[in-house]
Amino acid sequence: MPNGYSELSKNDLLKVIQKLESRKKYGLVWDEERTKEQFEKESENALPVLKEVKGREIITDPDKPINILIEGDNYHALSVLNYTHQGKIDVIYIDPPYNTGAKDWKYSNDYVDINDTYRHSKWLSMMSKRLRLAKNLLKDDGVLICAIDENELNRIGLLLEDLFGNCEIHCITIVHNPRGVQGNNFSYTHEYAYFVFQKGLKIVGPRKIKEDDIYWSNLRNWGGESLRTDAKNCFYPIIVEKDNIIGFGDVPEDDFHPEKQTIAKGSKHYVYPIDVKGIERKWRYARQSVEEVKDYLRTQKRNGGYEIEIGKDFGTVKTVWQDRRYDANEYGTKIVRALVPETNFDFPKSVWNTYDCIAPILYQKKNATILDFFAGSGTTAHAVMILNKEDGQEGHRKFILCTNNENEIAQKVCHPRIKKVIQGHKDYPDITGIKSNLKYYKTSFVKRTISKDTLKIRITQECTEMLCLREGIFDEKKKTADYRIFDQNGRIMAVYYSLQRAQLKVLKKDLDKMKGNKILYCFTLDPLGLDKTDFQDWQGVSLEPIPQKILDVYESIYEY
Repeated sequence: MPNGYSELSKNDLLKVIQKLESRKKYGLVWDEERTKEQFEKESENALPVLKEVKGREIITDPDKPINILIEGDNYHALSVLNYTHQGKIDVIYIDPPYNTGAKDWKYSNDYVDINDTYRHSKWLSMMSKRLRLAKNLLKDDGVLICAIDENELNRIGLLLEDLFGNCEIHCITIVHNPRGVQGNNFSYTHEYAYFVFQKGLKIVGPRKIKEDDIYWSNLRNWGGESLRTDAKNCFYPIIVEKDNIIGFGDVPEDDFHPEKQTIAKGSKHYVYPIDVKGIERKWRYARQSVEEVKDYLRTQKRNGGYEIEIGKDFGTVKTVWQDRRYDANEYGTKIVRALVPETNFDFPKSVWNTYDCIAPILYQKKNATILDFFAGSGTTAHAVMILNKEDGQEGHRKFILCTNNENEIAQKVCHPRIKKVIQGHKDYPDITGIKSNLKYYKTSFVKRTISKDTLKIRITQECTEMLCLREGIFDEKKKTADYRIFDQNGRIMAVYYSLQRAQLKVLKKDLDKMKGNKILYCFTLDPLGLDKTDFQDWQGVSLEPIPQKILDVYESIYEY
């Protein structure tokens, strides 16, 4: 509040002093309240809801989950998700604007450039507001991944420590531009990704290794304590037929000594851990455990016999990533321009960069939900679909993307890219042609009014898409003036909008004819919930009052 203290009243001055005294003495401090963002101006007299954009949905397989694309300011989208998905997100992956000073993002409807004195404060304010809302969405074992470069690396690290103080925070280096970007003193070839998750949990699984990069070594031990006598259960034959391992023999008696390393018996070959000097050694796995690694073994013909090698196609995720697949030009820009030729979107991530960030966390989570609220060109959606394709019928992960439509990025880049990944592209057959479903929404607003009852009525009338998103039920079966019924793979949701209960009996008859798990969202002005006497004979239907729980969430966010 520069040059304005002399104009303040005594009470206002006391408030300023109290606020200054309340600031923490150590940590990240910045000027948070110099200007309002555009979303704050839009929300001064309104609350956000969702509206489906008809004609933009993509349905290719009714058995697969529905993915979501939300067009609008991501703060409003996150506000909606705080009602629909609180505690339901497995992974949040974001690639926010890097604040390079090159006018790559707006604050309060103006581009922020390198000459803006409050450039970093504005960026931190923008990120802090959104991360606070996003934090509420993560499951207890959920993971936040934030891509960043050197411009805001240290500040976002401190912000994450402030917001996620009880979590593990790891910073990974990724070489994404081997050609380098020239700076004043250094040519930058890398950027970073922060991983944030609860302490004490095994969250990050193994990374997959490409076949060409697998390190193969002999299954036979060598060196110290590698003799047959060092571990008797590790001496047995591995049975090979037509160059493939078909089984494992029993551990022989101590007085049995094979005449040579590979013994042919008809079409089968029995391979023992005997080295080139004829010394009986041992396999690296005992007989009782070797079958667990069978898929990691291969045969190699040598000296008239076979050698058995082991090579795992996975390994521990390291903290520095170098792979040509992370090249943002080759696997980011070129892919996006091939899928959406008319786009001029700058600096999309390599799809494999994003894939390798989320995959080790999601390999075993076939039904996970992934959120990206800086969706850009839709790289996160593409990576999730590739994961599902690799899992075949088992892959049912779904994504939620949020992006504004600055430069028509939502309508002209993100949505067309997803559509093309689903339809397929001749130049990228391995990573397109993936059956998926998508619903497209835009944020809209309900004006606040003096009358709380009127606000409740309007929110109830406008919250249907939010309820569909919350339940994952989208297929409308019936619509009347008083209620609507939706179904999705045997799960049923009804929404009753009227304060009058006359049509409840008719709705009940409709629901009684349907089989599946049922939930009813019913309008009430009572903040304490529904009158149970209205539902005494309802069986097998869960009841949820609206809109008070929605308003409770918004009150904590907007203080309406």
